[in-house]
Amino acid sequence: MRIVDFSRDAAVPIENFGSERARSVHIADGTGEAHVYSIHFEPGGQIGTHPAGFDQLFLVVAGSGWVEGGDGRREALACGQGAYLSRGESHAKGSDAGMTAVMIQVYSIAAR
Repeated sequence: MRIVDFSRDAAVPIENFGSERARSVHIADGTGEAHVYSIHFEPGGQIGTHPAGFDQLFLVVAGSGWVEGGDGRREALACGQGAYLSRGESHAKGSDAGMTAVMIQVYSIAAR
């Protein structure tokens, strides 16, 4: 067994896509293009618009925030909610009040 620190203190700034006040911890990689991250948004933080490189589950574990699709429409997310994004789908993420999410990226995933 190994303890994994995915706290805000372990996170590094996200510098891509015009991101602001957003940090991540790269938690794990799997076989065949699978990745897991913890994403921390400070109040007003965001990751700017970009295409998803993988199918993605974005799961809010603390706070609240939003995801925005390619149509520019924002959908609110609360703790215990998440969003599924298809590979190639244009999107952005952020929070007005602060949010922590777990992001699971897989080349192809079947969301339920």
